[in-house]
Amino acid sequence: MPDLTPDRAADKRRLREKLRFRRRHFTANLDGMARLAAFRALPAPLAELLDAHDVVGAYAAWGDEPDIVPMLADIAAAGRLALPHHGGRIETMDFRRWRPGDALVKGPWSTPQPGDDSAIALPTLIFCPLVGFDRHGGRIGQGGGHYDRYLAAHPDALRIGIGWSVQEIDAMPAESTDIALDAVLTEQEYILCGDRL
Repeated sequence: MPDLTPDRAADKRRLREKLRFRRRHFTANLDGMARLAAFRALPAPLAELLDAHDVVGAYAAWGDEPDIVPMLADIAAAGRLALPHHGGRIETMDFRRWRPGDALVKGPWSTPQPGDDSAIALPTLIFCPLVGFDRHGGRIGQGGGHYDRYLAAHPDALRIGIGWSVQEIDAMPAESTDIALDAVLTEQEYILCGDRL
């Protein structure tokens, strides 16, 4: 698929803004109990899948992103969880091991991340935050391309998007550099998107 033209890039930017607004409005109207209950238990097929992976990549929620770390508490306590780490305002990122109680620091993009002294890890399954998704595995992120570049460099890693149900659209505009998700988990359902799971 060809890269987006300037007009299509502007459309993608507007879509990202619309989806951020939708997410912000949705989470602002969740009552406290609903927010606490969301993303606290792994669906059975996903829990079984995680058992087969020594290192699982996730993220520390920022703003109105779903907080999935409590859902992965056992994995984190066992030292099998890794979170994104940005060494600077550069195009690449890596993953660093993290356990409950370890400090998180403010990264160069203002997101919480493990410190520079945390051990580098190579997750074989990665939970990816997103701004929007479709049921075919299309994903739109924050716009920096960090996840797409990481996933392109590690094509065997399974990719599971995490988002609120209101972030779904019918079809995601795509660029040649976009990497499809294998599944998406929302507060309502677990959606298989490809044939790798």
